Amino acid sequence: MKLTKLINPSLIQLELDSDNKSQALEELVDLMVEQDKVSDRDTFLKAVMAREGICTTGIGRGIAIPHSRNSAISEVAVALGRSTTGIDFEALDDEPVHLVFLLAAPMNSGAVYLKALARLSRLLRHPDFRECLINAKSKEDILQIIEERE
Repeated sequence: MKLTKLINPSLIQLELDSDNKSQALEELVDLMVEQDKVSDRDTFLKAVMAREGICTTGIGRGIAIPHSRNSAISEVAVALGRSTTGIDFEALDDEPVHLVFLLAAPMNSGAVYLKALARLSRLLRHPDFRECLINAKSKEDILQIIEERE
């Protein structure tokens, strides 16, 4: 499964209004609710926050990949939020996060969910890929950058 099948322009926020982890997660969950990817905002938000309570998904290098499988989700989807100034996400390297990829999946989507998470992690290892996403001028540019790398 290609990431560009899971992300669409309506699930991309070019500049997050948030300056902390909880606000950023709420902003991205709300984006998914607006696009009918999440049927129960509070249930999904609680699940994402519970996952963060176990261990931060701020993996370092300016990236966070919060994720959850939940009954409030009907199909695997990814929302992307970008922050030029950076968000305190309690990342493993204590650096601000500039790219937040929220991965949402239904309970029965084990293989697709894990493949999407692995693919995203693999792509984000490359500094030039991260830099291109941060500097992209439009949602369409972001999707094109992802598609070219897949």
